[in-house]
Amino acid sequence: MEVLVSAVIGDIVSRTISVVIEKCREQMTAKEHTTTEEDLQRLHQLLLRISAIIEAAEGRCIRNRGMIHQVSMMIIQLFRGYYLLDSFKSTQKKTDSFKSTQKKTDDEEVSGSLFAQSKFNPAKRFRRLSSYTQNYSMVVGRGSSKELKQFILVLESMVADLKEFAIFLMSYPRMYRQPYGSYLVLDKFMFGRQMEREQAIGFLLQPEPPSGGNLGVLPIVGPGLIGKSTLVEHVCDDERVRNHFSLILRYRGNDLKDEIPTTFRDHCVIKHQNSASNEERSLLVIELLGDVDEGAWKRLLQTSERYMANGSKIIITSRSEKMASVGTTKTIKLSCLSKEAFWYFFKMLVFGSTDPEEHPKLTSIAMELAVETCGSSIFAYVTATLLRANRSVRFWCRVLRQAREFRQKNNFVLGEYHEDRMSRYVWGIAETQQGYEDGKQFLIHHSHQKGPAAHSEVPRITIVDLLSGAWSPMQRGKFEVLSWRSVIPPYYNYVYSCELVQNKNARL
Repeated sequence: MEVLVSAVIGDIVSRTISVVIEKCREQMTAKEHTTTEEDLQRLHQLLLRISAIIEAAEGRCIRNRGMIHQVSMMIIQLFRGYYLLDSFKSTQKKTDSFKSTQKKTDDEEVSGSLFAQSKFNPAKRFRRLSSYTQNYSMVVGRGSSKELKQFILVLESMVADLKEFAIFLMSYPRMYRQPYGSYLVLDKFMFGRQMEREQAIGFLLQPEPPSGGNLGVLPIVGPGLIGKSTLVEHVCDDERVRNHFSLILRYRGNDLKDEIPTTFRDHCVIKHQNSASNEERSLLVIELLGDVDEGAWKRLLQTSERYMANGSKIIITSRSEKMASVGTTKTIKLSCLSKEAFWYFFKMLVFGSTDPEEHPKLTSIAMELAVETCGSSIFAYVTATLLRANRSVRFWCRVLRQAREFRQKNNFVLGEYHEDRMSRYVWGIAETQQGYEDGKQFLIHHSHQKGPAAHSEVPRITIVDLLSGAWSPMQRGKFEVLSWRSVIPPYYNYVYSCELVQNKNARL
């Protein structure tokens, strides 16, 4: 009897598995026959669901590293999804435009052979457009329909696994003071560094052995103007960190070579002091431009270990990757945002609350501009300010052409971060009755940053005024312009030192 029951159950299980497998095959087959338009619509729905989960997660004080990592993976897939979605739509728009031009060209070529002798030959325009469309497809990396379907399957699997994640998420307390903020106000919070931020906070809150004796040191390295100071500032502003340390000090310098332990404390700035705390733990933030002097570092570390209480920590930032050797934990290396994340960032800066789908031509131009910025956040802010002031397709095309010439003139490579490279050639765009023309050409010699307390010393003229032709120097010689004023901690003002070089008179 038991053998019979087992056989029946085995047969039922076998049939059930066969039915499930068959249904999966039917779903896969059905998805294989969906149109690109249907796939894009499904992709958009999945991205909206993932966005809702991410927004809910950012409103909670999550301390589990596994969940933090999962949120970061969702954010990465979100960026990839929107990049793929916009790439398909932009390419489809260009294809439609291409076909329309092709039809118009064929009609004009049939009308007579006189056009063949003209410099305005439609066939030449057709070839230029064809070459332009091909180049554009190479730049944005247009995905195939198969790639789109595969990516949708990945997102569907991710969404299916989010039910348990959402349940665990509800167990964490709400964050009433959100340092990460909302995607709708990108200029008010630090973008794209959530994983690094949580990694740094996790290191700072990690308890040290009672008799350890050695201070924990976290190196943060990366090229100039990549966001090292901004990351550290947001870490130090976190309430968990402020409650954990009774004192937070900051030191800024070159290499510590001229510092001695007895006077080092006098050259530090108090960032935070918690008099209500019963603990004596302190956090020392050292921001360096280059390598640390080995002898000075050893002397400083030995002195700090004697006078800083157990559980105290040090964060040291530098442009040199050699600083990783002084760390007692894994170094945080900051690099450019991925092209997908940067496009998401740039698109929100340019369009704000405006729906980019309502302006497909402008969105297409913006995608190409995002590529030309080579990952520079300051360049993104400046370009977005220019574009928001003028919604003309013709003006945006002009800005795109200038961005390409800027990159070529300065020998910048696509995908290469160039924010800390000087000198650079730039030129403005002047508006005339006949249209837009190239304005005066300028050379940027160097850049420097000033703190928020130096507002009175910051130039009133901005780089946007220079580029748009709203202001022009009356005579030759060096002058300063404000490149960008950050609205998030540490509220730095970025200033360029420029010089007028020559005029350019090529008209659009």
